[in-house]
Amino acid sequence: MSAMWQGCLADTDYFELRSSGGHDYGVWVTTPPGYDPATTQTPAVYVLDGNWAVGLTAPLIVTQKDPMQQLRPYIQVSVGYAGEDAQHWDRLRNRDLVPPGEPIAPEFIDAVEMGVQAGARTREEADAYLAELRDSHADAFLSFLTAELHPRIERDYGTAASGHGLFGYSYGGLFSLYTWLTGSTLFETIGAGSPGVVSEDSQVFAMLEKMGDRLPAARLHLTVNDRELLGDLAIYQNLTKNAATVLHRLTARGAAVTSAVLRETHVTGLQASFLSYLRTCRAR
Repeated sequence: MSAMWQGCLADTDYFELRSSGGHDYGVWVTTPPGYDPATTQTPAVYVLDGNWAVGLTAPLIVTQKDPMQQLRPYIQVSVGYAGEDAQHWDRLRNRDLVPPGEPIAPEFIDAVEMGVQAGARTREEADAYLAELRDSHADAFLSFLTAELHPRIERDYGTAASGHGLFGYSYGGLFSLYTWLTGSTLFETIGAGSPGVVSEDSQVFAMLEKMGDRLPAARLHLTVNDRELLGDLAIYQNLTKNAATVLHRLTARGAAVTSAVLRETHVTGLQASFLSYLRTCRAR
């Protein structure tokens, strides 16, 4: 990294990787202070939406040295988009983070339309944004993380054989839920912040039914924000309602799941949700 970026994101490497599906990803790898893979093998925590999340979450690597609440060491691997794709990360994440066949809720379409009317998106950008949702491939992205990216991280950074984590927020949180429900064995802890379960017909509920009483071994931590629940935007009201339904169904089955309600909005909640995941799932 350049000297400027190294100063902002200490102990962080950056590289780009093309998936077997032909998509280019940017990867930021942040190691703990004083990390030496020759003497210490450390698990990795994968953080989604790297283009947005890396600046809010990677500096929190120093919490591993917090004397008031020590966390188990981890290497943070933030995954985003590279090259020309980087400027379209908020659209391309729909393709990668949303389960195949996930319905698009009317409230979501309304929210996109509000963005057009407010000048936040052009009509062309809004159409492209929704088009990615209609052809989503979370299954392919999960395969990329586990079968292509992780082996490289394991090789280049000497990670531990177990103890890895995954954190996602919003649609990244939906992907986290999806990953947990698939029973992926790579991750031992999974954080789902304000998971984008916007529709009552979400694939998440279908997967829950199909799973029956067979619960994944990974520990799941789910957070929502009070401003989502108490605000006047239908899309966020639905999100929190459906997330609560998921949580209730899991706790009723005795799943290894914890939760928290944070005092944030949907936009400001990412960092708080990540901290909640670290404190709950990675405390010593």
